[in-house]
Amino acid sequence: MTLTPRRPNNGDLSGAPPYLDNTQPDLPYSSALYFAVINSLMGLFFPESASAKTYFDPISLERKGNGQIENDLRHFSLEEGQLAGDYFVDIYLNDRLIDTRPVTFVDQDGALYPLFTVDSLKAMGVNVEAIAALSSLPKEQTFSDLASVIPDATTVFDFNQQRLLVSVPQAALNIEARSSVDPALWDQGLTSAQLNYSYSGARSSYSQSEKGSNNHFLNLHSALNVGAWRLRNYATYAENARNQSRWQSISSYAQRDMQALRGQLTLGDSITSGVIFESVGFRGIQLASDDNMLPDSLRGFAPVIRGIANSNAQVMVRQNGYVIYQTFVAPGAFIISDLYPTAASGDLEVIIREADGTERLSLQPYAATPIMQREGQLKYSVTAGRYRSSSPHGNTPPFLQSSVIYGLPFAYTAYGGVQGGESYQAVLLGLGHGFGDFGALSADITHARSRLGDESVHRGHAYRLQYSKSLATTGTTLTLAGYRYSSAFYDMKEINEFDASKGNSWPLRYAKRSKAQLTITQSLGAYGNIYSAASQQEYRQRVSKQRSLTLGYNLNYRGISYGLDYVSTQVRRTDSGDRQLSFSIAIPLDAFMAGSWMRYRVARNKNSGTLHSTSLNGTALADHNLSYQLQQTYDSEGEGYGGNAGGTYKGSYGELSLGYSYDRNLRQINYGAQGSIVAHPYGITLAQPTGDTAVLVRIPGASGVKIENNTGVRTDWRGYTVVPYGSAYRHNRIALDTNSYAEDIDVDAAATSVVPTQGALVLADFKTRIGHRILITLMRKAGPVPFGATASLVNPQSSSGIVGDGGQVYLSGIPDSGTLDVKWGSSASQGCRADFRLPQSDAQNGGVKMLSAICK
Repeated sequence: MTLTPRRPNNGDLSGAPPYLDNTQPDLPYSSALYFAVINSLMGLFFPESASAKTYFDPISLERKGNGQIENDLRHFSLEEGQLAGDYFVDIYLNDRLIDTRPVTFVDQDGALYPLFTVDSLKAMGVNVEAIAALSSLPKEQTFSDLASVIPDATTVFDFNQQRLLVSVPQAALNIEARSSVDPALWDQGLTSAQLNYSYSGARSSYSQSEKGSNNHFLNLHSALNVGAWRLRNYATYAENARNQSRWQSISSYAQRDMQALRGQLTLGDSITSGVIFESVGFRGIQLASDDNMLPDSLRGFAPVIRGIANSNAQVMVRQNGYVIYQTFVAPGAFIISDLYPTAASGDLEVIIREADGTERLSLQPYAATPIMQREGQLKYSVTAGRYRSSSPHGNTPPFLQSSVIYGLPFAYTAYGGVQGGESYQAVLLGLGHGFGDFGALSADITHARSRLGDESVHRGHAYRLQYSKSLATTGTTLTLAGYRYSSAFYDMKEINEFDASKGNSWPLRYAKRSKAQLTITQSLGAYGNIYSAASQQEYRQRVSKQRSLTLGYNLNYRGISYGLDYVSTQVRRTDSGDRQLSFSIAIPLDAFMAGSWMRYRVARNKNSGTLHSTSLNGTALADHNLSYQLQQTYDSEGEGYGGNAGGTYKGSYGELSLGYSYDRNLRQINYGAQGSIVAHPYGITLAQPTGDTAVLVRIPGASGVKIENNTGVRTDWRGYTVVPYGSAYRHNRIALDTNSYAEDIDVDAAATSVVPTQGALVLADFKTRIGHRILITLMRKAGPVPFGATASLVNPQSSSGIVGDGGQVYLSGIPDSGTLDVKWGSSASQGCRADFRLPQSDAQNGGVKMLSAICK
């Protein structure tokens, strides 16, 4: 932190306010302290006689013999007074965190005010073009009086929390969604290469065989980032018990974001979106919208609310008794289009509170379906390339696919798409609508033309119906999806997954006929919740029918969890199917073993009888790095038994796992390792397995520093580590655990914020001061250095502090020897320099060192 002390009037107090009267008598420091304590006690017991603000008289502390105070301490005389300079702060605009960065503050009447520029306000979301006072200012000009250019705007600097609170009327802001992040802050990240690996192996031995077997599997995700481009490859290696091995490259592609189109461009092997048509693999090019680029408040479906205000009114939107949105609007018509996605349905109460206090209430029914867009929003996808079959005998014809979803007024959504290839063409059209209290419904129809291997041409239709309803008052949620296919309808997968050139008639015999899905959940409040899910799928051949049914009840009572589940599955109509009923109970053992619990489960299976299982699970070590499980199973007949034990350790450089399992016929040891190797401009870092988007943390020279909210993530011996998962196009707060600092390490700011783009490796850079922590007493001929002076290390890696009582100042990041530059005013006589050297014994020990130095 850079501190620049300011000294108005050059020590001349002729213009000082009455409470800095130069005629008051001199007081020794002990007397001043005595009166200060008395004054504080009087404020406690007689608040009506106390001042409205905390204040001490700096003249009472120290004064020259000629009546002039030696050090100007007026910036400390008020409760909010601090030194002017640069501070690393969290910036809040209208109570919403928008950025974390250094801000320059200036002293005005004893308080700190931030310096703004036109560009900095624009980045915060202020509509500078619509404000005459701003549009006429040069972009580089700084100013601190925000209210002079934006009426009713205010700033408050919370020094203790290091927060800058900025309030700007909505009329002066761009019409922008809440939670939006300025695209100018999107960081494409570092040029880097990453290799994510996941290895698992097992050694098995069988009771009937003297010879054991080995299995190995390696999963590799390779990545290369250059600017906005992301190159990715996914490959696997497998070796089975017969010593047969195989390398396989599953996909390779290049991708980059298209910010102007709010989408992603993909070249190579990937899959299409499954919203309109069923998802299929392709090798080619795709341009598709990316909802991650939208603010959270614009993702998912939510209705657009319209109304009219008669004054500068407050608008609140309430659902299920909770206020989910609140804002202020100007007189006239208003539109609210940035509601956060809420429950699947439920009336919205819109309350308009006018300036005179009168209120008007209106109700807007609301429901959503899986295919639904906000009014005015467009979701698109265009794909061109070759079909990628999952079968070695499948076809790979060229094809083109496009889809679009658009939000219409009055809670309607229109959507459609086309698929075209040599042997297959399809067109889909659909419409969704929210019916308020009656739920929401979407329906679409697909017409397809298919040419099979026998050169026969078939034309058919598929019908899809989706419905959802949520009753907030009863805690009930219901979703229903139904599909019906005509006898001549096939989808792209059915046509291309088999070798049609050989006249394979599999699609004719086993194509789908119908499908239905139903899900119901019911909350019982303190008595738990019940759920059910059922599905059925029929094929052209009557013997081919799949059914599944799941019922369950869960309850948590006094920290103990209970569960009752029933599952029924049937693959074919001729099969009797499989049915299982189970009961489980989980008991926390925190009173005996922190972070552990015991579980008992009994299951009755139609085909295999009754099975009992008892397990102990938990985490251990200070950072919960180690997770473990012990389990024993046995059946009611006593013929079947088994057990397993295993653990996983999650460290800074990766994860290791080891386990052992057995039953009557098998003994097996399994083991595994996973992690990542990250090459970046600062070197190579070993880390835990990373996601597509990650953050490189750089704290030069600070080893072993823990990153908050990330189990096992600590800096390596050079001061680098990787936070494995980041949220694209969102503020990611990276905070350090200050308790993990070494004694010779100090960091200017323990938290920062980064905004990565999709697939980026962004840098979270922290400035460190490596050295000793000292409490040094600075003396001169006239006595101790004046209270409130600033002492700075004469070193490129400067450390500074404020001198306290008796000339003492605390500094960190200090070398074994050096020079301190001390200032308590702007004149040459108001400063000195002090050379210091730590005793050899102190230089080798940790903790805070105490020493004295002469300031000349």
